[in-house]
Amino acid sequence: MQKGYIFDLDGTVYLDNRLIDGAAEVIQTLRARGDKLVFLTNKSIATREEYVEKLNRLGIQVSLEEIINSNYITGKYLKEHMTQTDAAYVIGEEALIQELMAENIRMTNNADIATYVVLGWDRQFHYDKLNIAYQAWVKNNATILATNPDRTCPVDGGQIPDCAGMIGAMEGVTGKSIDVIIGKPSKLTAEFVVNDILQLKPEQCYMIGDRLETDILMGNENGLNTILVLTGITTRELLKESRIQPTYILNSIKEIVSMQNMTSIK
Repeated sequence: MQKGYIFDLDGTVYLDNRLIDGAAEVIQTLRARGDKLVFLTNKSIATREEYVEKLNRLGIQVSLEEIINSNYITGKYLKEHMTQTDAAYVIGEEALIQELMAENIRMTNNADIATYVVLGWDRQFHYDKLNIAYQAWVKNNATILATNPDRTCPVDGGQIPDCAGMIGAMEGVTGKSIDVIIGKPSKLTAEFVVNDILQLKPEQCYMIGDRLETDILMGNENGLNTILVLTGITTRELLKESRIQPTYILNSIKEIVSMQNMTSIK
């Protein structure tokens, strides 16, 4: 039976610009077996084209169709839900703006007409951006959505704040949860990748990632097999304390090809 492998990137395939040992060989082996591969990241500060370039540079040959990021799915979501009179105020970096432009999403910096607020990871986030988003919510009851819920992003040597910082600021001033989270662990992301990209049944698919509350939770809640790798955010100590448990636990991506018949090795 053909299998589908959904790989997280940061902390799973690489850390910053350092490829995880054995990652290229594993991906090459899975391709040679005839399995389908998708690389799925919540990170909103790079475009899909930039991910293709980075993976190719690190020795993993991929096509654009195999790269899905939260920006891309956010653009698809907005295109489906926005009307011609709607406009989105976007907190995020150039990569997010570019990918929303590619979907012809109408954007604005005017709180008086913004009916959607899009929150992405923004390393230039400041008070004025928060105020525009807040005023759009007050004046227009703007729908607030986020590209992803990640608290931090794993980097070589530690972690840095991610999109949850922007979500926390918005929820802090509105006093309510945001309306929609697009990326992992959302059901709409799982269904898009499994049904539209891989075109396989959920039980044929394996979500591989380093984060319990996004990668593993999305897989568990949507009928996928889940593989936790210990090269990123999650440690064995964190795993013991969590209600979210993967189907399989591996030290790194390198061990995937040695899993005989994908039997549990917890």
